Amino acid sequence: MSASFHDNKPIFIQVREQIEDQIVNDQLKEGDQAPSTNQLVQFYKINHATISKGITQLVDEGILFKKRGVGMFVAEGAKQVLIEKRKQAFMEDYVIGLVQEAEKLQISDKEMIELIQQAKKEI
Repeated sequence: MSASFHDNKPIFIQVREQIEDQIVNDQLKEGDQAPSTNQLVQFYKINHATISKGITQLVDEGILFKKRGVGMFVAEGAKQVLIEKRKQAFMEDYVIGLVQEAEKLQISDKEMIELIQQAKKEI
């Protein structure tokens, strides 16, 4: 986890995304106990309400679940839910614009695939 934040998003969203990243990257697996709100407050040195807002969203979406008196845990299927959500966001944020620009430039599907393969080789 990184303790630094940037100004382009609210902090509670950044905290939430860092927990999501840990799940997607298998640092937190299904059934694992997630860091407590108090641990996150101490780590990030930010307001309890800010942390709680991000955690509550994850609970509301079924990514985390609470065990009364024990803590917060990663829900079964959470990783797949996050991957599907991120694939959809990837399409909306990147692919649609890419396809629209390719259409303007009259780039065929085959050419687009070749360009993507070339880009993958360069990274």
